[in-house]
Amino acid sequence: MKNSISAMLSLFQILVFSVFALATARSAADDKFLKCLSVHSKMTIPVYTPSNSSYTSVLQLPIKDLRFLNATTPKPKFIIAPVHESHVQAAVICCRKHGLQIRVRSGGHDFEGLSYTSHVPFVLVDIADLKSININLKDGTAWVGAGATVGQLLYKIAEKSQSHGFPAGLCATVGVGGHFSGGAYGNLNRKYGLSADNIIDATIVNVNGKILNRKTMGENLFWAIRGGGGASFGVILSWKIKLVPVPPTVTVFRLLRTIEQGVTDLVHKWQYIANKFHEDLHLRLSIRKLNASPGVKQTVRVSFVALFLGKSEQLLQIMNQSYPELGLQPKDCIEMPWIQSVPYFAGFPPNTSLQVQEMNPFRIYFKGKSDYVVQPISKTGLEGIWKALLEVNNTAMAFIPHGGRMSRIPETEIPFPHRSDKMYLVEYFTSWAEAGSEAANMNVDWTRKLYNYMTPHVSKSPRAQYVNYRDLDLGQVKVGTATYAQAKVWGIKYFKNNFDRLVKVKSKVDPQNFFRNEQSIPPVQL
Repeated sequence: MKNSISAMLSLFQILVFSVFALATARSAADDKFLKCLSVHSKMTIPVYTPSNSSYTSVLQLPIKDLRFLNATTPKPKFIIAPVHESHVQAAVICCRKHGLQIRVRSGGHDFEGLSYTSHVPFVLVDIADLKSININLKDGTAWVGAGATVGQLLYKIAEKSQSHGFPAGLCATVGVGGHFSGGAYGNLNRKYGLSADNIIDATIVNVNGKILNRKTMGENLFWAIRGGGGASFGVILSWKIKLVPVPPTVTVFRLLRTIEQGVTDLVHKWQYIANKFHEDLHLRLSIRKLNASPGVKQTVRVSFVALFLGKSEQLLQIMNQSYPELGLQPKDCIEMPWIQSVPYFAGFPPNTSLQVQEMNPFRIYFKGKSDYVVQPISKTGLEGIWKALLEVNNTAMAFIPHGGRMSRIPETEIPFPHRSDKMYLVEYFTSWAEAGSEAANMNVDWTRKLYNYMTPHVSKSPRAQYVNYRDLDLGQVKVGTATYAQAKVWGIKYFKNNFDRLVKVKSKVDPQNFFRNEQSIPPVQL
């Protein structure tokens, strides 16, 4: 009995010693990492650990999808909030040295949370403070820090000039670091193309912790980060963009039509003309279920929302000639400076300040997907969409037209390939109120069901999707394990034939696959 008790005590002592040793090892490893950061940084670097009182707020505040705020979501060992480019260099060097993965966040709008979650030990580099914006009206360019938001950029341009703008997304709180690197749609895309089409230089921290610009990184890497997703190749620090001219007055309108008001015929006609309008006109559709209320039956409502780079008189001429069925009237048109259209399309009154917009970012549980349409959907097909929308609450779609400059840019010009062969982009969106609720499962299943329904109506071979609406339903792997064949499943949908060139660039600049996530570009043996 004594021998048995003695053996148990010895085993207990071994276990206690092992746990203590493991904890000590973790603490020592963390200390070594933090020391590494201080050695490689030119100035004190802001670092947050789970023991810091502000760690949780720093981590959670920028996150827009509440799916990634639950207790089971993996959290970073450290959050680095760079205020100097040397902080990013130090983060890359020290994460490589100490076997930690790196995730980079700018605005927090990531559809699948890949910019701030990982299932292996990782460090979050939040570049929101790298947001300097320097505008040069003499040559019509600007350098923009990757942590700046779309709203900050557009309003800064407007402060300097009412005759300059830039094609970027509708949501003011999207960070330009990830937004531009995936392509970036906006209301000026038919006139000027994507954000990525108007980037003329960039700075990036590469896998060796060096800062490169267009000249030093080379044209292949510069090609890859403009639409291929920057997270596979390095950490974007800043973009140099070419500003675009905008007129002193633009015109907007928003017309609402329901099934009972003949919306099926209107949307069917829209498909034939939206990508053929004069490129100064961008007319998108926002489609959602309208719940029943007193005096209003449950139905589907389509918002026809337009930006025209000119005055209302000219817009009315275009609409009356090409789309009289919509019934646009002078009273529907609102003339304003271009910068006022930014809050208008984000759902705010035209004169809403940037501060108000940034204080009211959407924070909901949501799931998104995307598609591209290459041939008009029949009226019967559209009616099937309406039927699906009526099945579940808080569901929506958007139809975003191509044509104009989008169709004149070759699909190999940058990694974003969805050009002349595409009529419009489709976005699917659903949201719910509570984590793990019946509505959560129901709405996600609904999105997948509608996506399946759309199969005969959208692009094929491949069925294309937009990388900035990243979708893990297409496939994912454990971080760092993706083979070329596995990655091509989603890569060909996002990038078509440009995927192979992205793989070649990745293999050259990051052959050990340090910069990676569940859907990143993999290297291959060259």
